Amino acid sequence: MISEKIEAALNRQIDLEGYSSMYYLAMASWCEVKGYNGVAQLLYQHSDEERMHMLKLFRYINDRGGWAVVPPFAAPQKDFTSIHEIFDIVHSHEVKVSNEINALVELCIQEKDYTTHNFLQWYVTEQIEEESLARNLIDKLKLIGEDKGGMYLFDRDLGGPAGSGAHAHKS
Repeated sequence: MISEKIEAALNRQIDLEGYSSMYYLAMASWCEVKGYNGVAQLLYQHSDEERMHMLKLFRYINDRGGWAVVPPFAAPQKDFTSIHEIFDIVHSHEVKVSNEINALVELCIQEKDYTTHNFLQWYVTEQIEEESLARNLIDKLKLIGEDKGGMYLFDRDLGGPAGSGAHAHKS
């Protein structure tokens, strides 16, 4: 049986994962409208993955005798200035998610909930990959700078077979 304290903390994580999914969906839509179809494809995929992260928490809470609750998600930002800004936001958001996961792990240790601690290790590993991907994409964007040809290739590569490799981790 899951404690009320852990259940409440996991439900807050559900809110963050669901919000992440909607945030990346908003970014994907902006990119698609602006003609960055490759980046949009990556962000749509990322949005789906965040939703799966949320559902994994739902099932875990319910399987442990708790109650996973759908929160009233806050509306995410919908307008952006550039692809550079988007990936800066993605990176800082993933760092925030990592910090929250780490706080959950710490809570599990304090509460001696080793089952949930073990469950959260998947998220710890996932966040290392999420942050690394965002940093790598930011590094590529820095190399490109304002070069339109470079940006075209960056977008094309994210949308094609090379782009599928850019997001190499498994959900």
